[in-house]
Amino acid sequence: MRSLGRETGYAEVEGGRLYYEAAGSGDPVVLLHAFTLDTRMWDAQFDALAANYRVIAYDARGFGRSSLPQEGQPYSHFEDLHGLLDHLQISRPHLVGASMGGRFALDYAIVHPDRPRSITLIDGVLGGWPWSKEWLASYAPVIAAAQRKDVAAAKAAWLAHPLFAAARGNEAVYGRLRRMVSDYSGWHFIHRDPARPLDPPAGDRLAQLRRPILAIVGEYDMADFHQMADRLVQDAGAQKYIVPGAGHLTSVETPTLLNEQLLAFLQRVG
Repeated sequence: MRSLGRETGYAEVEGGRLYYEAAGSGDPVVLLHAFTLDTRMWDAQFDALAANYRVIAYDARGFGRSSLPQEGQPYSHFEDLHGLLDHLQISRPHLVGASMGGRFALDYAIVHPDRPRSITLIDGVLGGWPWSKEWLASYAPVIAAAQRKDVAAAKAAWLAHPLFAAARGNEAVYGRLRRMVSDYSGWHFIHRDPARPLDPPAGDRLAQLRRPILAIVGEYDMADFHQMADRLVQDAGAQKYIVPGAGHLTSVETPTLLNEQLLAFLQRVG
């Protein structure tokens, strides 16, 4: 259920525009979604956060209602985030990123170290991570479909990925996942994304982070994501919390447990 009190709009950024939703007042909390998903993955967190914070969720470039990348026109997701924050006149946000969104949050924190108040990664990705053989093998069917430029087959292979095994066990959760993936343009499956990666990647620069960090990971998420959370603990002094019963889509699968941990963390570092 989506609340009726949301402010919606678009922020113009270099070479594109980003769709966002906002509500509430207080310290700002910015939500960054996972690959192939959009702001809807945060529905269960949005109102819970808006009760005490200024909460902003946005669609990254190429996803949801935001503009698509243009081949041959470089951009960066961390500078897109910077442009969004300037548009909204936000200087010190708490960043909350899921999976791919976690990578964008960390990249931003490396490039703009004085801006974030805190960083929460939920089943988050580290830039430059050396993916395991298990992950590479499990993602191979998605790549094969993408190389054929068959968006429908790539989406089907993505939905069948082991990453979403827990989600497939809950029809309500899986239904939400299917709707978001169905609505996704599929652009990244069939185009070369000109997004500039952070170089060196954030995964090699975690010791530079000087902000409170919470690494949340679902109990049943794949091993790479648990290992990335452990790396954050080891190299960046992060706190780690394993969400019982959750897979990769913690915000949708176990929203009550996630909200409790997220709100408690934000209150501690407030």
